[in-house]
Amino acid sequence: MAMPMVAPRYSIADLDRFPDDGNRYELLGGVLLVTPSPGPPHQVVLGRLTWALWDYLGPAGLAAVTTPGVLQVGDDTQLEPDLLVVPARYVDAASWRQMTDWWLAVEVSGRASRVYDRDFKTEAYLRIGVREVWRVDLRDRTVFVSRHDGPADVPHVDRLVWHPPEMTEPLKLEVRTIFPRTVSS
Repeated sequence: MAMPMVAPRYSIADLDRFPDDGNRYELLGGVLLVTPSPGPPHQVVLGRLTWALWDYLGPAGLAAVTTPGVLQVGDDTQLEPDLLVVPARYVDAASWRQMTDWWLAVEVSGRASRVYDRDFKTEAYLRIGVREVWRVDLRDRTVFVSRHDGPADVPHVDRLVWHPPEMTEPLKLEVRTIFPRTVSS
């Protein structure tokens, strides 16, 4: 008779005991997700997205961009999107746990994080209540968009339009402008 394999479960409090070794440690329902630190193409894309979103959101003062961001739900879920857009009222929050409204979570997916980002984290963000999730795929040079109240993984190769209801005008982003000329995922 085969014995069932029991996977360890962790809490957010357990994460404080993990080594500061450059890896990203996250929890989804107590299950540990570990990804290595990002490489240069990831950081270039993330920087370009951060700049574009700050340029769009900054003048209105209605939202803030954090990179990385943190979503804490209960005692066993802590996810760290590469970029998180939250309402400006959270800028002075004492902890991530106080945040309960998220406009956008962005994951820049390379070889090491593609499976987690696509198969687990996108759905988890939407279930938690993030309005929209972008999965920026370095290999495919595509932004996959999933909405809380809409379809999932809609590919955007040329142009991406994002229009939070709080903003008067949409962000229009040419996808090619966020990727370096050559990207190795």
